[in-house]
Amino acid sequence: MTELVLGIETSCDDTAVALVSRDGQVVASAVASQTEIHNRYGGVYPEVASRAHVDKILPTVRMVLEDSGVRPQDLRAIGVTRGPGLIGSLMVGLDTATGLGQGWGVPVVGVNHLRGHLRSADLEEKRVDYPALILLVSGGHTLLARMSSPGEIKLIGTTKDDSVGEAYDKVARMLGLGYPGGPVIDRMAKTGTPSIPFPRPMLHDGLDFSFSGLKSAVSRYLAANPQTPHEDVAASFVAACLEVLLAKCRTALTDSPAQSLVIVGGVAASPQLRAEAAALCEDLGVELCLPPLKWSTDNGAMIGLATWDYLAAGFTAPLRPQTSLTIEQY
Repeated sequence: MTELVLGIETSCDDTAVALVSRDGQVVASAVASQTEIHNRYGGVYPEVASRAHVDKILPTVRMVLEDSGVRPQDLRAIGVTRGPGLIGSLMVGLDTATGLGQGWGVPVVGVNHLRGHLRSADLEEKRVDYPALILLVSGGHTLLARMSSPGEIKLIGTTKDDSVGEAYDKVARMLGLGYPGGPVIDRMAKTGTPSIPFPRPMLHDGLDFSFSGLKSAVSRYLAANPQTPHEDVAASFVAACLEVLLAKCRTALTDSPAQSLVIVGGVAASPQLRAEAAALCEDLGVELCLPPLKWSTDNGAMIGLATWDYLAAGFTAPLRPQTSLTIEQY
C-alpha cells in the first residue's frame, strides 16, 4: 500500500486537508472555505477565522479519510502548518493534529507554511529542476529565494512592507470589489487600459520589494479622479505590480542563472503573471514551473508534500504556533 501523509493547513482563513504520497500525488483533498464569511468585513477577521476552523476541521479531516478509504493507523505521518499565520488559526490546526496523532499513534510534523508553498509546484507531477529561483507571492508574503534542492534555500529578497497579495486585496477594497480581491482585480484588468502611470517602487533597487507606496498612489488617484473607469485603474495597478515582480526575477536570473523559475502562492494564479513570466522565461532560456491553479492558494496538499521533506531530513519542529518563520527555516 502506498504510504500517505495527512496534510492540514489552517494558517489563515481556509480549513484545508489532503492525503499526499511521497511523489506528490494527491489521493484526496477537501477545503472548507471562509470566503463568504470574511467578504462582509472586506478582509480576514482573525477571531472569526479561528472559530470557523474549530467548527470545520474535524469534519474536513473525516471527509478526506472517508473519500479515500484510508484508515488513520495506515498514515505515515500528519503534517500541520505551524506558521507563519494567524495565531488563533494556527493553534486550531496544531492542537487538532496533536490530538489526532496521539489518538491514532501517528507522528505529527509541524511544517513551515512557506516551505509548503515551495513544494506546491511539484504536486501531481515533478516540475522543478534545480538550481531554481523561487518567487513566492501571496496574501502575506512576497519574496525571492534561491533553491539548490527542496531542503536548501537561501532568501535573497523580501518585501519591506505590504505583500503584493495584500496590495491586491486593499486596492480591490478601494474599488468596492469585495474579498478576496486578487481574482476580481485580474478579471477587471483584462478589459482595462493600463494608462495610469502608477509608481514602480524599488524597481531598480536590489531584490527587495515594496508595495505600500503603490497602494497609497492608487488611493490618492481614486480620490482625485473618481470618474476614471475602474477597469483602467485595475489594469494600471496590475501592470505596475507585474513590472516590479518580473524585473526582480530577471535581475536575479541574470546574476545567478537557474534551471527553473518557480512561482508559487495565491498570486501565482494570476493569468497576467503567468503569461508575462512565460515570456520572461522564454527570453532567458529558463523553465517556468507553476503549480496547478487549484494548488496555488493555501491547501493541505502542499503541507502534505512538504512533510515528506521533513521526514527525509529527520527534522522535528516544536508543535507550537510560530508567527515569524522565514523561508530558510524548516
